[in-house]
Amino acid sequence: MASWAEVAAEVPDLAARVRSAFAAGRHATVATLRADGSPRISGIEVEFGDDGELRIGSMAGARKVDDLRRDPRFALHGPTADPGEDGANWPGEAKVAGRAVETRRQDDGASVFRLDLVEVVWTGLTDDRSALRILSWHPGRGLEDRTRT
Repeated sequence: MASWAEVAAEVPDLAARVRSAFAAGRHATVATLRADGSPRISGIEVEFGDDGELRIGSMAGARKVDDLRRDPRFALHGPTADPGEDGANWPGEAKVAGRAVETRRQDDGASVFRLDLVEVVWTGLTDDRSALRILSWHPGRGLEDRTRT
């Protein structure tokens, strides 16, 4: 697993693309696992901290917090933006996955989780906008760059 700072140091271009895609909107979607093992998706806000950590937070009583405390595995998908007819203004889409570590509980019961990453993916268009480009990074495997026409 890796921190966001480690990802940014190893693959700065990918990290910049992912961060830009997450900045396309305020709300991301997190997938967690319920007690019975079935998936749950929930809206969530994401913070790229100045300390190199990637974080999510949640209000007190949220089911996703219970899920993450029981089983810290998650998948996080950034906000989606309509690519339009030719995709000229599309920042791409970003996904990360790994384990969430609760770092603090606020006085109001809200929780903050640091994300330890096992996967970072950006999907967008090639520079000439003619094909789909998928950049992915995993600890120990490094960067993979695939194109689909």
